[in-house]
Amino acid sequence: MSVTTTVPGEPVLPDVKMHAVRPTEPVFATITKNERCTVSKKTASYIRQVEFDVSGTPLVGVCNPGQAIGVLAEGNDATGKPHKVRLYSLSSPKDGIDGQGKVYSVTVKRSIDEHWDTKKLFMGVCSNYLCDRAVGDKIRVSGPNGKRFLLPVDPNKNDYMFFATGTGIAPFRGMLLDLFKAKCTSKITLVMGAPPASDLLYHDFFLDMQTKFPNFTYLTAISREKQADGHDQLYVQDRLRTNRDQLLAQLSNDRNCIYICGLAGMELGIFQQLGFILQGSTLEQYLQCDPQALRDIRHWKREMLHKEIRPTKRVLMEVYA
Repeated sequence: MSVTTTVPGEPVLPDVKMHAVRPTEPVFATITKNERCTVSKKTASYIRQVEFDVSGTPLVGVCNPGQAIGVLAEGNDATGKPHKVRLYSLSSPKDGIDGQGKVYSVTVKRSIDEHWDTKKLFMGVCSNYLCDRAVGDKIRVSGPNGKRFLLPVDPNKNDYMFFATGTGIAPFRGMLLDLFKAKCTSKITLVMGAPPASDLLYHDFFLDMQTKFPNFTYLTAISREKQADGHDQLYVQDRLRTNRDQLLAQLSNDRNCIYICGLAGMELGIFQQLGFILQGSTLEQYLQCDPQALRDIRHWKREMLHKEIRPTKRVLMEVYA
């Protein structure tokens, strides 16, 4: 049974299975592939696509792009307790990598940093554990988690503008695979952000899809380098300005939905650009803003979100710290 809506154009999201497997009773999945997915070997980031087989578990056929899978690393934390579950967005389509809902994938960035106070190296427990797994290894998993960051029941009833940074591309890879497989005729735009161009994920795949599907537009925004098209450094929200003429028709269509996934804070910049380039009912289909806030868009702050600045149901977000 689907969630209903009374507002024309708003996405009607499907009911999906949640918590088929609880973290307290995880099941074993088998690693089937583990490979780097950055566009260049010169990048300083270590990001891998990890695929795993959940055959024989309640996870078969119930995991959707936009949901997350839980992974429990082996061993104990500093207090001697078992490591807590970490959630990773699925980067595979609804039917899985194998087409049967048995093999799913996640996009994982190794967390390697230095403590500010001690200057000692910090290694993310679960990200490195998962990236270290070899084909044939078993991992403990749970899930799926999430029910609000999904494609609509009927994908052809909406258009899509996806904004991603870093591993925030994961759910959009899965969603796009589903849209392409369904031969969706909707207008689809992906804006992918990365610090250097070498950190673009699945870049060749998206370029290839852009040549095969005329309804798909792929734009990149590189924040620490000049763009291939000559623009200076850009964040994803800046593409709303530099490509305004190209994107305005889609933004003005009351079929359009905006999906945002990546680091917390990126949504504010996108909302500000929407405020600058859209007016009246076109802006209101994405943001319900207090009049005073609209008079001072440049000084919007993240704490104003869901108060003075309220995203509508046409804006779906999955942001993380």
